[in-house]
Amino acid sequence: MLTISIIGASGYVGAELTAYLHQHPKVHLHSLLVSVHSQDKGKLFSDLYPYYRNRIDHPLIPLNDINAIAKEVDVVFLAVAHEISHDLVPIFVHAGCIVFDLSGAYRVNQPGFYEKYYGFQHNYPQLLASAVYGLAEWQNDTLKQAQLIAVPGCYPTVSQLALKPLVENHLLDQQQWPVINAVSGVSGAGRKASLKTHFCEVSLQPYSLFTHRHRPEITHHLGIQLIITPHLGNFERGILATITCRLKSGVNAQRVHAVYSQAYKNKPLIRLYDENLPSIKAIVRQPFCDIGFRIQGEYIIIVAAEDNLLKGAATQAIQCFNLRFGFHETQSLL
Repeated sequence: MLTISIIGASGYVGAELTAYLHQHPKVHLHSLLVSVHSQDKGKLFSDLYPYYRNRIDHPLIPLNDINAIAKEVDVVFLAVAHEISHDLVPIFVHAGCIVFDLSGAYRVNQPGFYEKYYGFQHNYPQLLASAVYGLAEWQNDTLKQAQLIAVPGCYPTVSQLALKPLVENHLLDQQQWPVINAVSGVSGAGRKASLKTHFCEVSLQPYSLFTHRHRPEITHHLGIQLIITPHLGNFERGILATITCRLKSGVNAQRVHAVYSQAYKNKPLIRLYDENLPSIKAIVRQPFCDIGFRIQGEYIIIVAAEDNLLKGAATQAIQCFNLRFGFHETQSLL
């Protein structure tokens, strides 16, 4: 049994982590932690999420003594803001904990990236260099020895899983950048109240054109240039990406099918579509990433979908946890 704490357990992603880890047979949930300033401190988890009443009635404990927690747990999951993770990660790493960070604070090994795209100076370049990027289907071997796993978020996960088989097999004409149009539900903005993400106020609209912080993250890890236009949709959860690319001359549909089938043949949380195409409806509250495509001439349109709170965050983190400790990849997820 591994003793685990979740920091940021009151948020949407933290709640999903709590629910899935609670049912994991190799996990002892030591504590569910929130900020000392959180209005949720002292409440029960099931007070916030009544669905779990009489099942997960753990108290939400304020994080007063970080060092004491670090000495008592084997593993910590951080579902907090980027700048908070930036400061918490070194404490837990130095205490010998295995850390799964769901923020963006350790995803890109370029210190200047954080000043430009996240608005803070990164002070731990050695930890940044040692972090393993937790795109689970593509990092199996490196995860097994990692102490710090930086779990990618929803847009980077769905985009990279859709594109990586084509990139790794050099099938794209890189003179024409892939164009990603992706729509996410409002839960991606977190649980904190905001008029911009109030359900009655949200209309389908794009945001952060050419400036979204996930674009440099995706290009860094894929090794190609691309354009991503994120959209906020007036639905609760899920993310759908429609990606238009140009294939190299001579690449046919059979070759593309073979590449995807080979890349994901033993990956139980990837579902490849043939006749139909992925949809939000099919992946909500599911831990999968669904991928399908159509080809006409030298052009391919890839459609990929995931639950932004699950495969785009919590269940991918637990998938990485399972791989890290040698458990079955889908333990507690399916």
